[in-house]
Amino acid sequence: MTEDRLSRFRDAHTDRDTVEHIPDTPQTRSPSYRLAFADEEFLCRDALRPVRLQLELLKTELILDEHGIESTIVLFGGARIPSPANKESARTKTLGELSHFYEEARAFARLMTRKALATQNRDFVVVTGGGPGVMEAGNRGAQDEGGVSIGLNIVLPHEQAPNPYVTPELAFNFHYFAIRKMHFLMRARAICVFPGGFGTLDEMFEALTLIQTGRMQRVPFLLFGRAFWEKIINWEALSDAGTISAEDLDLFRFVETGEEAAEIIENWQPAPARSDIPGR
Repeated sequence: MTEDRLSRFRDAHTDRDTVEHIPDTPQTRSPSYRLAFADEEFLCRDALRPVRLQLELLKTELILDEHGIESTIVLFGGARIPSPANKESARTKTLGELSHFYEEARAFARLMTRKALATQNRDFVVVTGGGPGVMEAGNRGAQDEGGVSIGLNIVLPHEQAPNPYVTPELAFNFHYFAIRKMHFLMRARAICVFPGGFGTLDEMFEALTLIQTGRMQRVPFLLFGRAFWEKIINWEALSDAGTISAEDLDLFRFVETGEEAAEIIENWQPAPARSDIPGR
């Protein structure tokens, strides 16, 4: 629809502003009289869940489109992993030992952001969950290079805010985990998973499942820290048991450094389609 045709009708902003100045009467004070799209109480009704799902999908999509972002580099990883400067205060010895992954995530984000800047921040844009730990390191590395980065936060029972390195115009907040995870993957040019907990495992396995089942195209899927991942997950046991195929173990690769990950992404060739679909 052209701007000329749109201009024939009053826009929503104008009417929303107008109702702020209508006469105060029993009728205008009634909740039923509120404009539906400006009525937060109405929008939070259980019956409006499908609308809220759509709004969460659309808002982020439209803003990323407005910023011209076409592809992203996804960084998943633990919120509890400290920076090396804070490793002595880590709650466990293992977390302290994992602190070097904070710097690897930061260095890797710097490398990817250099590529993003060469595309005017259209491609290779770093996206994280917007929280602390590895997520903070990813956004921080992008800021180090003077580039932008995305933070996809989620509302949790305890108060939180995005880490200070997320580009403010690209900081998003979600109610629905499912929509948040969709936005992680919709533009993903590579998926990079650092050590983490339940949230990281959830994100990793959902992405792997989508690729395994052919619901998502293969992209570089890089697990940072072979020793950590092989201790946490017995990948070979899954293959030996037949619950996954040996071919599924080729869907990801282990890396140790940002440079190694960047090289794989740089030299990535589109993978052929799977020869089978799990379960058949």
